[in-house]
Amino acid sequence: MTLYLDLLRHGETKLGGGLRGSLDDALTERGWQQMRDGVQGRGRWDLIVSSPLQRCSRFAEQLAAQLQLPLLLQPDVQELHFGAWEGQSAAALMETNADDLGRFWADPYSFTPPQGEPVADFSQRVLGAIEGLYRDCAGQRVLLISHGGVMRLLLARARGLPREQLLNVEVSHGALFSLKVAATGQLSEEG
Repeated sequence: MTLYLDLLRHGETKLGGGLRGSLDDALTERGWQQMRDGVQGRGRWDLIVSSPLQRCSRFAEQLAAQLQLPLLLQPDVQELHFGAWEGQSAAALMETNADDLGRFWADPYSFTPPQGEPVADFSQRVLGAIEGLYRDCAGQRVLLISHGGVMRLLLARARGLPREQLLNVEVSHGALFSLKVAATGQLSEEG
């Protein structure tokens, strides 16, 4: 049996770009609109699952109420914790930590930002959550509202990309992608 998993990235946040990680900032009005646009004309979900961070969960709560669907807040689909880099932009880090940022971009599995979460641990956490969703929801269509890093990880695996290309996967605010999850855990893009 297959799990059909639609991935929606949160919209633009009030504190702007950069490495948001575990920071819990709210959406801008534009961010809300990006998410509304992302799900427009889509649907027929059986369940909505969301990161508990408000940039995901507030929209998830509103959409679940509107569509009269159950909602599960799942901490394991939160963004990668960037440690000392949280809240900083790539441009700012280029001025202070260019070598380390370069190592992170070249192979995020081999370099962890200071006090940050290793990408291997992040990957295990996120993939564990997807395995749990498969166990509980195989045969259903689930909307997962989450973060750029989570979506990059899942899309990179579905596309069979080498781990060094994880950060090359483009995922804009409010983007929606559809995956299929097989019993083996194999991910593939739908459509």
